[in-house]
Amino acid sequence: MSNAVAVKTNELPESFKDINSHNLYLYVKSYLAAQRANTARVKNRSEVSGGGKKPKAQKGSGGARWGSKRSPLFVGGGQVFGPTKRNYNQKINKKQKALALSYAINAQAENGSLFVADSIKVESGKTKDAVSIINGLNQRDTLVIVDTIEEKTYLAFRNIKNCYMIEKQEVNAYIVAAYHSVLVEKSVLESLTKEA
Repeated sequence: MSNAVAVKTNELPESFKDINSHNLYLYVKSYLAAQRANTARVKNRSEVSGGGKKPKAQKGSGGARWGSKRSPLFVGGGQVFGPTKRNYNQKINKKQKALALSYAINAQAENGSLFVADSIKVESGKTKDAVSIINGLNQRDTLVIVDTIEEKTYLAFRNIKNCYMIEKQEVNAYIVAAYHSVLVEKSVLESLTKEA
């Protein structure tokens, strides 16, 4: 692997500097909403079983009127205003997705935490070799973006706790913004900035 060099903001397209940060906000909001499990579900009084017969006479007991044992007041009754299955997805169009990614890349470059290398490969497959690459950047954590993950390189990087490796097609604005620094192959960065 060649030495990684920090990308200056003036090396990115001029249009990246004019992007509004709200595009990233909308993308992150949409991304996190899509991650929600959406499995919380309770039954209301119309869905619980039983409750056909009136439990006691309308009058004469001196107590309250009971129409059904499935009322939320009783054990085994329905839940009031409980969670139901719903769609949390928030729509965001393709143009905003692209703008969000461009903004995230530019933000990393402005912070001096976007590093580019000709190629990122660890032929030995040893973690210590990958650690020396990451330590050379002197950053808290690093997202490594390569064109194609090779097996030995993956084995070298997978055990490093402050590092995560992805392929070009997995890149999105959320993951770029989530890490304190990004190490990317030159060909991948050129492709990402060309597509934006």
